[in-house]
Formats: sequence, C-alpha cells, structure tokens
Amino acid sequence: MRLVRKDIDERSGEGSASLLPQEPEDMWHLYNLIRPHDILRAPALRKVTREATSTGSTISSTIRTTLTIRVLSTDFDPTSSQLHVSGRVCAENPYVSIGAHHTLDLELNRQFQLEKGGDDGWDSVSLDMLKEATDVKRRAEVWAVVCQEGLANICIVTEFQTVVRQKVEVSIPRKRTGAGAEAHDSGMGRFYETVMQTLLRQIDLPTLLAEGKSPPLLLAGPGFVAQGLQKHILAYATRIGDKALLGYARQSILVAHASSGHVHALAEALKSPPVLAKLSDTKYARETQLMEKFFALLREDDGRAWYGPREVERAVEKGAVGRGGGVLLISNKLFRSEDIGVRKRWVTLVEKVRNEEGGEVRVLSSAHESGKRLEGLGDIGAILTFPLQDLDEDDETVTSNGHAEGAEGQDHDRLQQEIEDMEI
Repeated sequence: MRLVRKDIDERSGEGSASLLPQEPEDMWHLYNLIRPHDILRAPALRKVTREATSTGSTISSTIRTTLTIRVLSTDFDPTSSQLHVSGRVCAENPYVSIGAHHTLDLELNRQFQLEKGGDDGWDSVSLDMLKEATDVKRRAEVWAVVCQEGLANICIVTEFQTVVRQKVEVSIPRKRTGAGAEAHDSGMGRFYETVMQTLLRQIDLPTLLAEGKSPPLLLAGPGFVAQGLQKHILAYATRIGDKALLGYARQSILVAHASSGHVHALAEALKSPPVLAKLSDTKYARETQLMEKFFALLREDDGRAWYGPREVERAVEKGAVGRGGGVLLISNKLFRSEDIGVRKRWVTLVEKVRNEEGGEVRVLSSAHESGKRLEGLGDIGAILTFPLQDLDEDDETVTSNGHAEGAEGQDHDRLQQEIEDMEI
C-alpha cells in the first residue's frame, strides 16, 4: 500500500493519511487500521432519485461521487479480500444529506483519506500498523498445501494472515490386497493430479517467475502423502519438459510432517526446524518460535509465562515483562474493539512494555495460526524475565484436591488441561 500523504501530529494523535491500496493484503491492514469513530473519505457509488420538474415523475440514476463518513462498523471477507466500511455521512455532499447511512467499498488502486482524532486518535499501535502497511519492502509469501489421502487445503501464508485459496476433495478407494491396491493407487494418482493442477492455477507460476519472484512452496501431511505430491509435480514437469516448473520444484519445495490435511495442522509444519531454518527471516516464523517457547514455559508451570488480561497486566505492573527477555504477546483483535476505553487499555499496556519496561511487543495477527492459538488464552500472554507466582490468586478459590472453583476457576482448569494436551 502506498502512503500518498501523511499529515499526522504524533503527539496529539490528530491528523489524516491518504492511502492507495495496491494488493489484496492491503485490505487486511485497513481492516485492522480503520476503527469506529474514524472519518473516512473515499469514492462511492450512490443511487440518486430526482423529481422531473415537467412531469412530476421520479428519475433514478447511479452516480459516482466522493463521500465522507464517520465509521460505525467494518466487514472484511478474507477469501475475496473485500472490505466494506459502514457509517453516517458527516460532510456536505450535493447528492447525499448529512446523517444518511452509507457503506463504502474500498477498492484497489483507488485513493482514500483516513482521519483520526480526539480520544481515539493515531496512537502508537495505529502508527505502527500504518508503518507496516506502507512498508515498501517486498513481503515474504509462502504457498502451502496441507494434505492427506483425498483432502488438500491450498493456502497462502503472508506476514499477516493465512488464507485458504482452495479446498480439494477426491474420493479414494480403500487400500486392499490384490486388485484393491491398484484401485487405491489409481485414486491417489487422480488426487495428486487434481491438487497439482489446482495449485498451478492458483500460484500463476509464469507470472511470478517473470517478476523475479520464487516464493517457497510447503507441502505438509501425514505419512508419505506430501512426498508423493512432490514426486508427482517433479514427474509432471519432466514429462512435459517444463524447465521453469522443474527448477522451481527442485529449489523451492519444502516437505514437512503434519498430523492431517486440515488447515490447523499447518502450524505443525511451520514450526518444524527445517521449515523454520528456511523461513527464519519472516515475521510469522519468529512469532511461531515465540509461541512455542510460551507454551513450553506454560507446561513447565514455573511462573515464567502467564496468560489472561488481568494476570498479564499484573505481571507488567511488577516489571516482569521488560528488558532481558520479556515478551508481550497480544492479538490485534483487541485493538478492533468498538469500545474506545478497551482499545486505550491495551494501547497503554503496549506502550508501557515497549517504552518504559524495554520489553518486546508482538502484536499477533488473528488470521494467523499463532494468533488463533493465543485467542484460546484470552488473546494475550506474556513471557516473563523472572518468575512470578499466584498472579491469579484473587480470581479463584482452590479446594483441597487442587482444583479451582467458580466460573473463572473452571476456565483456568480447562485451559490448563488444553495446554497439557497440546503437542509442543
């Protein structure tokens, strides 16, 4: 996304930015950046009804104009990368009266202006999001196929989200001795061919190679399914004499283990050492490593990792999330709250850790597997520089058998059991 103009007073949080979205992922950044009460000025299509002076009849027409609205809500479709912003018109327009409702559809390559101010202006988190969204450096992308016999999910993993581009399902006969084995092998051949052709249509390899791009392709699955798909791609490229595809398959394909062909199993493949070594310079690889460390510390249960809003805030107050290894893990979902007070609460916490304590802050994307794992723990967690005990002692009563009573205590027991069951 291109930053056309920036007129922001970072001390007061007042000002506006003119932006030009250039690729589908820019819509995801805007979904996190645009909040209720913001003022958005963008091109719009509006149906206008006029009365004919001579006959008294009405004439309807669709006109293109520019509207300024005060945002009420946003709606984002990750599959199509479409962003719809609803609000009330707050500036004079010859076709639409002030106060009328309108939904703006933000489009690629169409400039718009976003203004923030007052109590909910350009805070430090918003400015960081703006900086990330307009970073001119090429963002890393990884294509991934998570597959098992008869099922494959083709995904694209960027720095900020994981999107399922296509789901492939093919019926495969069970493997039996004799003629049944041949039917099974034939079914797997059809499955590999369907997945490969679907994948090639999604990647558009000739265009990427012409632009000098060669994104890694991760194949993951249980058993030898992923290896079988890799062999099928190599055999196909050799058979048709496609040197570009053959070179890409040899240099860019990574094969890793995953427990199933479902999307959630992608996290297992992304955290495997060979994949992490290949993708070590990417944002999500670093976040995956931090989440693994976080869950490992939770399982040790020695007070060096905590989750939940109240517990993490207490840890920060005690100075335990600071220099020397302290990390605050927080989901960007918390900054999309419609309540200004809620957003300011988490912005203040982020600024305290980053500016006063000197700790590391990682705002995890709720569209990434790391962010989804954090969601089950209250959307916030922390790795501490020194252990702290009983941060949750006021929230529960412990019985003689060591179990917590009450709703919050039951929540704690349930989450602790989930952590113990997780494969780290």
